[in-house]
Amino acid sequence: MLRSLVADLHLHTVLSACAEVEMTPLLILRRASQLGLGLIGITDHNACLNAGAVMLAAQGTGISVLPGMELQTREEVHLLCLFDSLEHCRQWQEEVWARLPNLENREEAFGAQFVVDASGDWLRTEPRLLSTSADISIEAATARVHQLGGAAIPCHIDRPSFSLLANLGFIPPGLEADALEVTVQFRPDKTAPLWGMLGGRPLVVNGDAHRLQDIQARTTLTIEETVIPEILLAFRGDNGRSLKVSWR
Repeated sequence: MLRSLVADLHLHTVLSACAEVEMTPLLILRRASQLGLGLIGITDHNACLNAGAVMLAAQGTGISVLPGMELQTREEVHLLCLFDSLEHCRQWQEEVWARLPNLENREEAFGAQFVVDASGDWLRTEPRLLSTSADISIEAATARVHQLGGAAIPCHIDRPSFSLLANLGFIPPGLEADALEVTVQFRPDKTAPLWGMLGGRPLVVNGDAHRLQDIQARTTLTIEETVIPEILLAFRGDNGRSLKVSWR
């Protein structure tokens, strides 16, 4: 049976050095529940070390959690990578980490990277610098995510930094992105020149939330199950599945 779920597919936890300390599993889920979300994506920078904790904390809440990451590619473009299984997400993390520079995170400059359990209790601090570029192109990353059964969505394409349009100036013709993410500031009626560059690709609005107040309830997916194949059907508008965005 089809059902409509409000989703924010781009949330950070305290593993991301730039996230606030409030971004712990239980507080994220409480805020998601307040907003009426039925589906969220946990997408820290270049890692999925806290995704499992949020998935565990979400059991019995009625909120589905997709594990993923916000990859920073060779071009310094951010790419949302979402998976059905934690196993595939962890496999992708291993491949990404093999392409990251072996640098130590400097907490005094970038902030701490905390790994937590489902209750939000500290387990350890990740020492490796995660907020940097992996040596993989956006085209190669998108293709590999698809091989692992995931979805690939270029992030916040209307931002002036770390975005596809800002960094490359165009959408590569062969890029098989499943959708494009825009920010809450994006307005279709005021960005007509940009529309021509998007090639009719589906658009989603996520929060890229580093604070609880940034979590959004702008994207609604009508799907049968909270799995990647269903979400891709919704992006394409196939088989009764659909995607609706509130541009308020």
